[in-house]
Amino acid sequence: MTESLPRRIRSLSIAASVEWMLFRIWLPVILLILTQHHVRAGIQLIPTAYDSHIELIWRDDSLGSFQYYKVYRQVNESGFTTQQTLFPSDTMALDFVGPDQQSNQFDYFVAKVDFLGAILQTSDTLRVQTISADDDALLEMVQRYSLRYFWDFGHPVSGMARERNSSGDLVTTGGTGFGVMAILVGIDRGWIPWESGLKRLLKMVLFLEGADRFRGAFPHWMNGKTGRTIPFSPKDDGGDLVETAFLFEGLLTARQYFQGNSPNEVVLREKITKMYGEVDWNWYRKTVEDVLYWHWSPNNQFAINLPIRGWNEAMIIYILAIASPTHPVPARLYQRGWAGGSYVHSQDHFGYHLDIGPEYGGPLFFTHYSFLGLDPRFVRDQYTNYFIHSQRQSLINREYCAANPKHFAGYSASCWGLTASDDPYGYSAHSPTNDNGTITPTAALSSMPYSPEESLEALKNFYRVRGDRLWGPMGFYDAFSDRENWVASSYLAIDQGPIIGMIENYRSQLLWKTFMTSPEIGPALDAVGFVVDSTTARAAIPRTAGFVFPNPASESITFERSNNVKMQWEVINPAGISVLKGSTIQQSLHIPLHTLPAGLYWLRVRENKPWQQFKIVHIPN
Repeated sequence: MTESLPRRIRSLSIAASVEWMLFRIWLPVILLILTQHHVRAGIQLIPTAYDSHIELIWRDDSLGSFQYYKVYRQVNESGFTTQQTLFPSDTMALDFVGPDQQSNQFDYFVAKVDFLGAILQTSDTLRVQTISADDDALLEMVQRYSLRYFWDFGHPVSGMARERNSSGDLVTTGGTGFGVMAILVGIDRGWIPWESGLKRLLKMVLFLEGADRFRGAFPHWMNGKTGRTIPFSPKDDGGDLVETAFLFEGLLTARQYFQGNSPNEVVLREKITKMYGEVDWNWYRKTVEDVLYWHWSPNNQFAINLPIRGWNEAMIIYILAIASPTHPVPARLYQRGWAGGSYVHSQDHFGYHLDIGPEYGGPLFFTHYSFLGLDPRFVRDQYTNYFIHSQRQSLINREYCAANPKHFAGYSASCWGLTASDDPYGYSAHSPTNDNGTITPTAALSSMPYSPEESLEALKNFYRVRGDRLWGPMGFYDAFSDRENWVASSYLAIDQGPIIGMIENYRSQLLWKTFMTSPEIGPALDAVGFVVDSTTARAAIPRTAGFVFPNPASESITFERSNNVKMQWEVINPAGISVLKGSTIQQSLHIPLHTLPAGLYWLRVRENKPWQQFKIVHIPN
């Protein structure tokens, strides 16, 4: 009997469905075989190997929709497995393989996958091996990754630093100042092209010129597109003097860095100097008081009524206010305002003595923010030597974490650092007296100039031991708590910036040297009573050949060194002509400058070594 037409159609339909199901099952396998034989490579993959991780960056210019990327890896030709699955918007992956993997070979390729799981296109397969990084390579890696926060993630319109990696258009004033210094490090190290870096900084300055200001002071937050104020709190909708000072700490460093005569450099310097001169510091002491106030706004006036008194992160505010070329506050505010509260506090912890500050010294950001530019070495005021104080505060912080009196999981001599950061419960200024089990990488890393051995030990722990969770595309995430099995997903400008800048001050002293050439700063330090102090603590940064102070100077400079070997010296002018010279066996060399015209000079010194050179600025008396 002949099969009916409807039944034949139904049979053909079933057969077609079976074939289609087999096709769907085998297509991904066929495509994977083809792609592993490099039938077509449309994704350009660039792998970079580090000490304990491998970074994969790719470029994909091909057209067509797809569902996601897959990263495939094999180790020592053991067969490929899927390592990560990523969104179409992703162009980077990090594979943390761990330390001591240099003998292993890692092969990678990246594939585009459709919604059925079929591979549409792949990169070439590339082989890499990790490297054994020395201390300097680890420091550079941390700096370069952290720099991405400011260079790659800076606001596209203004160039300003976003408050955090989830802030959208909200940018931060103080964090931008730290970002300016981070960009200078990138330029000086050759990670950012010189002209590109200059243009980015000029873009930021031009934006700031048109942004909201309140008697010259910037708000804490603003919109990165418009420059309009975003209130930090209901009554904090105006000028923030502390954030403004952190911004100018960075901008003045940039002004001093770009000393050439190109049009962009000249404009940058002129605009920074003009904006600095437009800050009415006296207004922020209610015109007549002997203390500066943190906030003022047209809407709320001084309603917050928060005086700026130390010890905390805000020393730079008083130095910049006293140094102002147009609205200087009296030098007495340093003693009566900054140091006018419970500043002096003699205390001993874990064998280290502190002259000032709260119990245990406080959060470690107290020792970072003002000293990104302001060089605390080899000088002191009537209260303390701030390099030695900062060093001891850092070591107390470490010893506290090693002792771990609250028995928090994870704390040790190599896992330490309490400062302000995100935590599992929100945000807090962590310290030995405010400890909830949260370790913040910026605390130990930004203390690198003060405690290099201990900070490097912490860096290696954070990276080699904890890097699988703690290391991300812009360096270390903000904080972690083993107590809560928690790692932040956040990056904050005010935490990333000090990592770059303070590591650089440890490596080359770039920011210290550059900021201290500001002609306004030396006289301000003199006015408040800073004097040369050659006392050093056990881990003070070795002096290259000595230290020049004050700089800038009007009458004379002092060159301090640590020995009394016979030394030749000379001062040369910009034309390369020696204008003063001599020799000495003294540790302290005093060189009069009053007979020289004001301007830029170089002090050259040598013992039985090649000449070493120090930039000095002679200013009119």
